[in-house]
Amino acid sequence: MDVATVDQEYQQLQQESGALTQVIQGFATKLQTAGDAGDAQAKEWVLDLRGIALQIQQEQLQVQALLMALHDFVGNTLQQVPQAPAAAPVQAVAAEPQGGGMLSRFRGGGFGQAMTQGIGMGAGFGLADSVINSIFS
Repeated sequence: MDVATVDQEYQQLQQESGALTQVIQGFATKLQTAGDAGDAQAKEWVLDLRGIALQIQQEQLQVQALLMALHDFVGNTLQQVPQAPAAAPVQAVAAEPQGGGMLSRFRGGGFGQAMTQGIGMGAGFGLADSVINSIFS
């Protein structure tokens, strides 16, 4: 496993989510402006956009659940080190590198820290919340 690749992909996912949030918020603002100017269709479209934002929120929650499950799986798998038999010589057990093992490197990365600190998806993954708040504020 390459921790740097995991972190890079996680950051890319955050950036794409942030860009999507900005685009939808911009569109919501345009619709609200048109609705405030008396365009009846725009008011209906704002409600449609709210429904879309709720669907995206559900997708993001599922992605978050998947990432948490993967994080837990990797963490549990890396912690399950086979026990050496009692008669095995000490040299047969591989020493962990000074910088920490795979698990500590994984948890030290951006994705691992986000998952272990309980912040879930982290910044850039609150699309529906921010869009829904901007639509109805």
